[in-house]
Amino acid sequence: MTPEHRANFQRLLRPRHIAFVGGRDATIAINEARRRGFAGQMWAVNPKRTELAGLPCVASINDLPEAPDAVYLAIPAGGVVAALQTLAQMGAGGVVCFSAGFKETGDALAEQALIDATGDMALIGPNCYGVINYIDNAALWSFEHGGWSPGYGAAIITQSGMFSSDITMSQRSLPLAYMVSAGNQAVLGQEDFLDVFADDPAVRAIGLHIEGLQDIPRFERAALRALSKGIPVVALKTGSSEIGSALTVSHTGSLSGSTELYEALFARTGVISVTNPSQFLETLKFLCVVGAPKGSRVAGFTCSGGGATMLADYAEKIGLTLPPVDPAQEPALTALLPDIATVSNPLDYTTPIWGQGEYTYPVFAKAIAALNADVAVLVQDYPAAGLDASKGYYQQDAAAFGRAAKEQGLPAAICATLPENMDLETRQFLIAEGLVPMQGIHEALNAIAQAATWAQARARIAENWPAPLLPAGQGGTVEMLTEDRGKDWLSGKGVAVPKGRTVSGEKVAEAACEIGFPVALKMMSSLLAHKTEAGAVALSLGSVEAVRAAATQMSADVASHSSKAVTDRFLVEAMSPPPLAELIVTLRSDPQFGAALVLGSGGVLVELVGDAVTLLLTASPDEIEDALQSLRVAQLLAGFRGRSKAELSKIAAQIHTLCQAYLQERATIAEIEINPLFVYPDHVCAVDALLHRVVAS
Repeated sequence: MTPEHRANFQRLLRPRHIAFVGGRDATIAINEARRRGFAGQMWAVNPKRTELAGLPCVASINDLPEAPDAVYLAIPAGGVVAALQTLAQMGAGGVVCFSAGFKETGDALAEQALIDATGDMALIGPNCYGVINYIDNAALWSFEHGGWSPGYGAAIITQSGMFSSDITMSQRSLPLAYMVSAGNQAVLGQEDFLDVFADDPAVRAIGLHIEGLQDIPRFERAALRALSKGIPVVALKTGSSEIGSALTVSHTGSLSGSTELYEALFARTGVISVTNPSQFLETLKFLCVVGAPKGSRVAGFTCSGGGATMLADYAEKIGLTLPPVDPAQEPALTALLPDIATVSNPLDYTTPIWGQGEYTYPVFAKAIAALNADVAVLVQDYPAAGLDASKGYYQQDAAAFGRAAKEQGLPAAICATLPENMDLETRQFLIAEGLVPMQGIHEALNAIAQAATWAQARARIAENWPAPLLPAGQGGTVEMLTEDRGKDWLSGKGVAVPKGRTVSGEKVAEAACEIGFPVALKMMSSLLAHKTEAGAVALSLGSVEAVRAAATQMSADVASHSSKAVTDRFLVEAMSPPPLAELIVTLRSDPQFGAALVLGSGGVLVELVGDAVTLLLTASPDEIEDALQSLRVAQLLAGFRGRSKAELSKIAAQIHTLCQAYLQERATIAEIEINPLFVYPDHVCAVDALLHRVVAS
């Protein structure tokens, strides 16, 4: 975003005056500005009408009394470029372009003309719902909208107009600061809005609905900037468009597609990734009302054994800790509870003291002090409308719980077991008490876990700030290197490979004797990406006769698979000793995300197991070590059933060396796949390798 765009976006966001250009849609937008409480000057432009929603019309934009800070433009696509040119020339601040018929219809030239006409104005859209400022009560919005703000809240940017409208209508009491429906993002994109809202003191969290990003490096910079300023970003990524590498002969496509690359980007930048709209809103609500807890230790309270069990079961499943009561403080807590209650976490304080704040407050206070927790949760499902005779009792317990948590500096949530069992009045009451009203046990605990992870990620990233993402390598025609040539490259870069020789079929026995039995035999052909399926691999050959017989059989098997793939070049290698574990390691360049590393469980079951993690490069040895520990195969590396342990720091350092070698030559090396990479206690060995080289542009 240029300085001019930034300044004009502020005019658009907090306008002194708004010009509405159009007919029916402009009328709706005028009414929505009034609904929001906009107190500034409003003008209407329409050559065929005398008024819009009670505003007198001028015939053209040139007839406006002065350059408007903000413009709502809803006219046929054919007139948009000329209108933007006029507005830019007169010095307007920004435009919400509701008009459609540009890039989304395949008309890229029309959209480029729109961009050129916009100049330094801030433009949202085209093909968008607009923007709502809940803090200053300004709206340029295309449909009836809801939502509220207590003077702070989430800034939400969506790529779907309807989803943004749905959020404003949600019955979740999410505090809102701003809502932007970005549309085509012709001029301003999600990266720009993210960067601007990170500076706004009213914004406590930023929510992004992402279908696809236009500029990954700019997004990375903006997300890291928000992280550095302590503003959590929550992303709901939808869509499964193919944006990955065109290479299809390796396993990487099945292990790391567009979804995995986005998740790697989010992990790199501390962005909280959620998978559904409810979780999106609940996580933002938790962060906006009470902020992120320092850790994942939860103090849970219920007035029901069933609720306590549900809380405990799901907390354990997602990795939250329910610390036990300090034994030294257990007698004092027991004395405060009814005889039928059992001291535990979660604590069911039981019905004899329910709704009596003078009794429940001491219980909450003593239990929180005895649990050494980072966050407190009380499960309460409120009565339905018309059945509220007992509501005051719920509120007394809630207030007592909130007081106890506040005194000990803990973020605290009231959680309804069922999302609908918390009415609007209750939600507003709880927020006023400094409590976050959470709707659904799973949603509440997920939000707590994700908020705690964000706080930990922020601390971790601050200690090891990521270097900028590296762009993709050169494009062009790609050829596969045979395994022996690929291993020559790896060996030259310091990666261990088995001792071996490439010879003709006539000399395989001689080579095997020189290397020492047992050996592996493989046919070398640029048409054999996966040699096992073609019968081009024989393992554990223990004699001259076995090697000769294997070479003969191999030629026949490969000919049956593909006559064009048959060669008289064989790689004879020493068999490697059994490893602690087998990994797959892939390095490649994605056109959008740039250089990436994929680590996973290797061997013949790689795609079936699907145990993989993706990192965007550059990545430090510590990040690679963390990625290895996140894999299921890490159990083997940690000394499974008494076996030796791998020194993960050394293993990560050797993989990092491979990454650096790839990055230095990514202009000519399109992809490296090592599968398997044998892992030993203090080193690795590339047992099989598949390299692709760029040969022409």
